[in-house]
Amino acid sequence: MTDQQFELTPQFDLTEDQRAIQEMAQRFTADAITPHAAEWDEKHIFPRDTVKAAAELGFGAIYVSEESGGIGLGRLESALIMEAMAYGCPATSAFISIHNMAAWMIDRFGSQAVKDKYLPQLVTADWLASYCLTEPSSGSDAAALKTTAKRDGDDFIVNGSKQFISGAGENELYVTMVRTGVDGPKGISCLAIEKDMAGVSFGANERKLGWHAQPTRQVMFDNVRVPVENLIGAEGEGFRIAMMGLDGGRLNIGACSLGGAQRCLDEAIVYTKDRKQFGSAVADFQNTQFTLADMATELEAARALLYLAAAKVTANAPDKTKFAAMAKRFATDTGSSVVDRALQLHGGYGYLMDYPIERFWRDLRVHSILEGTNQVMRMIVGRELTRQ
Repeated sequence: MTDQQFELTPQFDLTEDQRAIQEMAQRFTADAITPHAAEWDEKHIFPRDTVKAAAELGFGAIYVSEESGGIGLGRLESALIMEAMAYGCPATSAFISIHNMAAWMIDRFGSQAVKDKYLPQLVTADWLASYCLTEPSSGSDAAALKTTAKRDGDDFIVNGSKQFISGAGENELYVTMVRTGVDGPKGISCLAIEKDMAGVSFGANERKLGWHAQPTRQVMFDNVRVPVENLIGAEGEGFRIAMMGLDGGRLNIGACSLGGAQRCLDEAIVYTKDRKQFGSAVADFQNTQFTLADMATELEAARALLYLAAAKVTANAPDKTKFAAMAKRFATDTGSSVVDRALQLHGGYGYLMDYPIERFWRDLRVHSILEGTNQVMRMIVGRELTRQ
């Protein structure tokens, strides 16, 4: 390689600052997440103290502006942090991602009054925030949501329910998409609703395949009176705000899949080198080496696409939504596939809770569904391609 060729490579590498952020997140994960994640999963423990500790490093407001108390980083830096934390526990990393998405929406679109009211507590994770879009009868068809907010003087009166809400019942704030106008996306607005407002209630904790380290419940609104000043953005802008939030959320969920899959690849390498069958280490068999090679190659390809998409979202590139959808689809499908092969390489032991693989297999499965199903990601990409 010539010196001139070498000078071209930094565009494909992380900067010193990005590496420092990544290493800080990796150290935090090794100390505060990985040793406890199996217990959190088995006993369904929500590690609020760990989330608070992450916020002390700035991870509660990664891309909230410095003016609002955040650390003002880009989406690539956020992906690096989420990937690092998911190496220990994808459920905890994904929870922190959702909190960050809600805080960013308030910072980016909220009035100064809303920012002053909520961001100081969200930045420190003294308050945690949920993102409320999905409803019992509207998942992928989010624009069909039915939760209403009717104006009554200086308040909105909110009625309806939200489904599959991470942090429901535990979190203090709910960034909620409501219908203030006509049917369809143009009639949707965004409101900040507090847990303790009269008429807010929660369903039973959902019994889930994975993500046991975070609560998921239905949120119900029964004539909840919410001040008009709690609008995030203007009336009718809610759907656009929600979709912009999802661009970043999709990157973070993809990053969580990368981190979880990398952990399982590393575990599989160690296990197959140590495990002996037919007089040889399992890692010495060509079939094992080919499997590991494919897992590593696909993981690197997904990582490269996700980092590129993160750079596009940070830069507000015209094709950012297409690339975020591509990256989310590819990273989450790849992550699940890598973990599945890691479990197979462990044989019967991979199916046991004594090893971490089965937990990652369960946790990563939902990533192909939330933040927009991977079928919807294909619809977004295909629509963008055929418009050209």
